[in-house]
Amino acid sequence: MQKPRLTSLLATYALLVILSIACTTKEKAISPPNIIVFLVDDMGLMDTSVPFLTDSEGNPVSYNLNEFYTTPNMEKLASQGIRFSNFYAHSVCSPSRTSILTGQNSARHRVTNWIRSEENNRTEFGPTDWNWNGLTKTSLTLPKLLQQNGYKTIHVGKAHFGPFNSEGEDPLNLGFDINIAGSSIGQPGSYLGTEAFGHTGGNKSRAVPGLEKYHGQDIFLTEALTLEANAAITQAKEEGKPFFLNMAHYAVHAPFYSDPRFAEKYKDSGMPEKAQAYATLIEGIDKSLGDIMQHVKELGLGENTLILFLGDNGSDAPLPIENDYSSSTPLKGKKGNHWEGGMRVPFIAAWVSPDNNSPRHQKLPIAQNAIQEQVGTIIDLFPTLLTLADIPNPEGHILDGFPLQTQLNAEQNSSRDELFLNHFPHGNHRSNYFTSLVKSEWKVIYHYPVDGEATYELFNLKADPFEMENLAESNPAQLRIMMEAMANEMKDKSAKFPEKDGKILELIVPEQVKSL
Repeated sequence: MQKPRLTSLLATYALLVILSIACTTKEKAISPPNIIVFLVDDMGLMDTSVPFLTDSEGNPVSYNLNEFYTTPNMEKLASQGIRFSNFYAHSVCSPSRTSILTGQNSARHRVTNWIRSEENNRTEFGPTDWNWNGLTKTSLTLPKLLQQNGYKTIHVGKAHFGPFNSEGEDPLNLGFDINIAGSSIGQPGSYLGTEAFGHTGGNKSRAVPGLEKYHGQDIFLTEALTLEANAAITQAKEEGKPFFLNMAHYAVHAPFYSDPRFAEKYKDSGMPEKAQAYATLIEGIDKSLGDIMQHVKELGLGENTLILFLGDNGSDAPLPIENDYSSSTPLKGKKGNHWEGGMRVPFIAAWVSPDNNSPRHQKLPIAQNAIQEQVGTIIDLFPTLLTLADIPNPEGHILDGFPLQTQLNAEQNSSRDELFLNHFPHGNHRSNYFTSLVKSEWKVIYHYPVDGEATYELFNLKADPFEMENLAESNPAQLRIMMEAMANEMKDKSAKFPEKDGKILELIVPEQVKSL
């Protein structure tokens, strides 16, 4: 008589087991994603075999520089994800790196120049209260928020968030659990283990900290950092934590050491010796990318790991400048310039192991082998990653960027603006004392009157992507629209202006448009 009851109990138990397994599987499927920001120093849009520029139909177009570089792992990443053809960063490094960590434009966080470790490099007419000290312990940063929500936060490589003896000098003060080789310095003293990465050879004032176990070894800096990054990823897995890896290579910044692993390939290229060395640095970065992706896969973490690959400013490849075109050709300019070559950078987003059936990937679908032509910017990473990790932006923290979730699926985000303000109120670089604004297909550059009169440049980037025709005089109506938009952006961000003779050099509306 008890058989039906026993059967019922067994059925109930079986159902509970099934539900338990289902819940466990679901929890595992939607566990917090691992995040890798793979940031390359001074890598421009053309420093790769992956074509980012497109024709009028949106198809990728390969140029001579794309044929020169060898980046098969970037090609693979682009094939399994989406690349942006119009992705903007600030024109020098510290502003961009600070924007990644804060989600704010440089005009707002006021790190508007690269940070010189030893002294304030305001330059002659720069604003007196620009943020030379960089980030501090009280700064609200992306790694700090991820850390507070259970992430193992790892910094590897170049930091450059503050000068010597500042809080920002040490990434551990900014929300990172682990700091490998990061400090105030913005370039390595040497890329060679045989020179102890600058401690025994090269530029000793820029010696890379840590990495002592590699000193004296025949190993390149890029490889040493990759090995350390992979070890930190393994540690995070062993601790059962999701990880955030800020993989910030010192390459491909000067000094342009040749990576001997790849030198043979370029010796008969006909390119100058330093350009050949630069190409080996690029290929070393590409190998690092492939090695890290492979390691993540071998740990069984590929399906749950997002990777964002990008540069921090335009290219600084040691190629001659001819008529303002150089290492970003066909884009005009290079690192430090106000033209597109100074601010357009490579950006690729992909899951390390794409799986359309994965609940995680269904939550953040990323189109494969796709190109996104709508504008994206370096300040978009912060809101994108907070959204991905289900972390709310803290009340009172102003964000200037937009989540990229819609755009990563090769769709247009109609709710975002397409503005990017690049504010450089300093001198002693390729372009001095300027502010530029991209607004959809239009771009305006304002040159402050530190030595003469204010000047203007206006380009229609859709019709003239390589900035060959300045329309400032022939299209005063559009110039006025763009200057008013720039003024609004500067006001919104409480931007600081250059100063001369005790006066603040605010924006000047050109005479020819005042009456319009």
